[in-house]
Amino acid sequence: MPVVEARDITKTYTIGDHEIRVLENVSLCVSEGEFLVVAGSSGSGKTTLLSLLSGLDKPSSGRVLLEDSDITDTSEDDLAPLRNQIIGFVFQSFHLVPSLTALENVMFPAELKHDPEAHAKAAGLLKRVGMQKRGANYPHQLSGGEMQRVAIARALINNPSVIIADEPTAHLDTPLSKEFMEIMGRLKESSRTVLIASHDPIVSESPLVDCVWNLRDGKIEGEAG
Repeated sequence: MPVVEARDITKTYTIGDHEIRVLENVSLCVSEGEFLVVAGSSGSGKTTLLSLLSGLDKPSSGRVLLEDSDITDTSEDDLAPLRNQIIGFVFQSFHLVPSLTALENVMFPAELKHDPEAHAKAAGLLKRVGMQKRGANYPHQLSGGEMQRVAIARALINNPSVIIADEPTAHLDTPLSKEFMEIMGRLKESSRTVLIASHDPIVSESPLVDCVWNLRDGKIEGEAG
């Protein structure tokens, strides 16, 4: 069953008199429980593609479907709660709220949907990623690897069916990158769909990965299963 699908999506930006085409007629389908990597160098369009697939941005043409619902023209007011429920997003720069503790950062998406168990769930997720002793710390008191663990826990708080991660190992050394993939492996075992954009061979060459889509100059060049 497709969980995320792109149908001939194109994304262009206009800067002055110039039109910049970031993606061109990209189609892909991510099935339930699949671990997919979008590989490509910096500037190939990976981040733009993830933004479109998650509904954070709109394509210039083409359609985006999330769990069989066409979200292309859905308003932000209607899309935000849907995205908060279905997708857990791990950003490249973590995007933790500086004024919130690690525990509060993890709780935040659950509090948006008024979940009375937000605190208990957040505490359990911090323990799951080995951060149970750092819940009272603020982001500036955490290392890069620790912030990423908090970001992963936050992405999981609403029990999403899809985890989307944008260059999640960009700021990590090799041991921490491998540790990240171990955590992703546990998510795959729980039948979650995982979609990662990365040019890191530790990610793209992992035995966990079902399929690698190669993105070059805004186009899918081919796939390796």
